[in-house]
Amino acid sequence: MSRFLPIPAMELFSDHPNDEGLPGKQRRRAMLAVMTATTMAVFDGTIINVALPQISQALQTSAAVSIWVSNAYLLATAMTLAAFAALSSRIGFRAQFSAGLAVFTLASLGCALSGSVTLLILMRILQGLGGAAMLSIAPAIHRTIFPNRLLGRILGLNAVLVAASTAVGPVLGGTLLAMLGWEWIFAINVPLGVLAVWLAWNAVPDTRKPAQAAFDLAGALWSALAMGALIMAADTCARFAEPGQGSGAAFTAAAYAVTALLAGLAFVRGQRRAADPLLPLDIFANPRFSLAALTSLASFVGQGIAFVALPFLFQNAYGYTAFESAALFTPWPLGIVLVAPHAGRLADRHSPALLSSLGLALFALGLVLLALLPDQAQPWDIGWRALVCGMGFGFFQSPNNREMLGNVSRERSGNASGVLAIMRTFGQCLGAALLGVILAVRTAAAVAQGELQMNPVQDGEAIRIALWLAAAATALATAVSASRLRRKAESPA
Repeated sequence: MSRFLPIPAMELFSDHPNDEGLPGKQRRRAMLAVMTATTMAVFDGTIINVALPQISQALQTSAAVSIWVSNAYLLATAMTLAAFAALSSRIGFRAQFSAGLAVFTLASLGCALSGSVTLLILMRILQGLGGAAMLSIAPAIHRTIFPNRLLGRILGLNAVLVAASTAVGPVLGGTLLAMLGWEWIFAINVPLGVLAVWLAWNAVPDTRKPAQAAFDLAGALWSALAMGALIMAADTCARFAEPGQGSGAAFTAAAYAVTALLAGLAFVRGQRRAADPLLPLDIFANPRFSLAALTSLASFVGQGIAFVALPFLFQNAYGYTAFESAALFTPWPLGIVLVAPHAGRLADRHSPALLSSLGLALFALGLVLLALLPDQAQPWDIGWRALVCGMGFGFFQSPNNREMLGNVSRERSGNASGVLAIMRTFGQCLGAALLGVILAVRTAAAVAQGELQMNPVQDGEAIRIALWLAAAATALATAVSASRLRRKAESPA
């Protein structure tokens, strides 16, 4: 395999006398297993939204019910991320990753064979559980199998894979739907999953260690409740602008948000008292890790706002079709593909904090450029601004992830990987919720003026406000990231 890769990628499998991790040959197989699983999960997330109208029609259900085909997976994943990150230290990366892959693959087959929307939603919950078992520890597996000198490079390559999958997903999904039907967006996972399970079981290392105390079940329940309520709050906020939602949606969102806050506080309190906590809070004692986590959270708030806002701008304000909107968004992941591998390679040699800060500054600039789009923007004008966003985010993500994983011990890499996944999910949900509030306020203002809903001009104004907020969140992330430059590097324990 290495002879087909460019020279920098070939270095990923080279052996040096003092290297940590796995030998080059086993490292290659383990990396292929993780990347195949990541591709499956990303494709699934991007394709499903394209397929929902066809699924709704085929299974004779309403659009409101069919949305739960998407939400069930997201909820199951978010609610179990922290639990699986902690469980991995007890049963080992190999057992958990292989089992998660197997569940995801079998559930994909179940989805393809589902004859009712109820069964499909249940299979999607199982898929989400399998996905959480895999994705909660995927970065930690990279940390375990690769030596520190190559960590930035492999994280950059992983960012390229995610971005490329995001860009190709809608096109592949549209092709499968047009030629074979909605069942095949799930069935395509089965052969890939079988291959990935075999590779994972034979290559991913067994990292289990004897448990010192009982599993923190209370922590797992509190974290699940907090993340589940958070997802539901964001989902409700995102529907504020729909006709007939009004104050009822606001009250429901507030109830979910309060539940998430109280459960989160109970979780933190319990972690301080637990003999073997689900999330050891002492990993946050390293300021470089904590600041990297906060940087990730703020950046994903900005990204979450933009990802949800731009389709509204393209379709409601500019009048593009859903397919054209997907094409207009493509330069963003393309920018990540162009930049992320170079950022990862640089992060192995230079300050990850500096590289992250520069990337975030460029990302913020791209969001400002999108917010300044004219009322009737041409595709090329949208495309180059989205490209700037992607390049900035690609230059930020790999170095920042390296900073997080590199500032904990290898024994704690599973916990750090879980924190990384939680910051991403939390940030994106908060971004979606903020956009929902903006749309709700602007829609209420339009109704007060005697209109049934916002017109294209008002839609454009509301989305531009959201994009300015996304730029502000990213500017905050830049400031947090830059604060790391004043601190000396600390070696993990």
